Amino acid sequence: MKSLRTLGLIVLALLLFIGGIGTGVFIDKQNAKPNPNTVTVQPGTAADFQLMNEAWGLIKSNYVDQSAVKPTNLTYGAIGGMVDALGDTGHSTFLSPTEVQQANDSNQGQLQGVGLQVQAKNGNVVVVAPIDGSPAQKAGIVSGDIITQVDGKPVTDVVTAVTLIRGTAGTSVTLTILDAAGNTKTVPLVRAVINLVNVAWNMLPGTTIAHLRLASFAANVTGELDTALSAIKAQGATGIILDLRDNPGGLLDQAVAVTSRFISKGNVIQEKDINGKITTIPVLKGIPVTNTSMVILVNQGTASAAEIVVGALEDAGRARSIGETTFGTGTVLVQFPLSDHSALVLAIQEWLTPSGKTIWHTGLTPDTVVALPTGVTPLFPQAEKGMTQAQIQSSGDPQLLAALKAFP
Repeated sequence: MKSLRTLGLIVLALLLFIGGIGTGVFIDKQNAKPNPNTVTVQPGTAADFQLMNEAWGLIKSNYVDQSAVKPTNLTYGAIGGMVDALGDTGHSTFLSPTEVQQANDSNQGQLQGVGLQVQAKNGNVVVVAPIDGSPAQKAGIVSGDIITQVDGKPVTDVVTAVTLIRGTAGTSVTLTILDAAGNTKTVPLVRAVINLVNVAWNMLPGTTIAHLRLASFAANVTGELDTALSAIKAQGATGIILDLRDNPGGLLDQAVAVTSRFISKGNVIQEKDINGKITTIPVLKGIPVTNTSMVILVNQGTASAAEIVVGALEDAGRARSIGETTFGTGTVLVQFPLSDHSALVLAIQEWLTPSGKTIWHTGLTPDTVVALPTGVTPLFPQAEKGMTQAQIQSSGDPQLLAALKAFP
């Protein structure tokens, strides 16, 4: 089975690329052919299916607004409700055919939309982070902003927000934003094709420290990383700040390959299955390893495949982490296609770090906790181009500055 990943942060605890991915940010998932045993009606379930049929019939026969009684919507709602009842909020989920296609497109590094990662929190639709170079980022939308309205329509849940916001490039949408200071602003946006910049780096001015950002673990990210590491070495860098903040994950094989660029032996991750059996995934052999001193930057937007890399490098003693507790994805999600090209994404295995630390729902606490002040956005390499050492120091990004201080 081919390993993919769209971070399963769906519904309440969800990260979404609005407009490009209506289903979430890259979840590590595998495409699997349906197992006949999983679609056979199990003994003792006939009464439950009869109950569902009764409810369907009552809605069809009695609901006053018959224009809203659409069989596909009822079916998808019932399937989604079953998955939600598992209590695996933000991980296992149901994808419509459109959402399946959008998730597949995202793994190729291109999206259409306004470029936001959002999650549901305390009854609000909260921005986790804008995507680098997206219309949302250019308009000044930042982490922690709350989306209260879309085109004048109030929104309180992620599904509604995503439905209203997503759309094709060139079309317009207006968001009403409540910022951390309690101010409300209206932000008009034009949806665009967003080419994800997965790897970027910059030599921090006045230092020999390279700031290396991985924005996701989409296809072929290791090729881009190899190019960056070669350039960093040529520049004589004595340290690397590996920035995984607001990195929602990506392909599992890319996470393994990236880890293998920094450690030459040991394991990347452990997988625990339904029976408690643990299988280890080792680092790749024969990969040139970068031994330059390194620290890792993380925050609550560091998820799934990014958490795998963090856990592996920490457990190996290769790097210390700085920032805030990571998201806590921690499961192997397998995508099971359904007959109409929709799909179930189900957690079938749990990830553990090589030393056995749990990631699922808890996240990874960094070695040095440094919070980013409300309303402050992380400083990434693309924005650092042309900045002076003084400007970096006054940037207001305490996590980056703490990382700089970690080097002798």
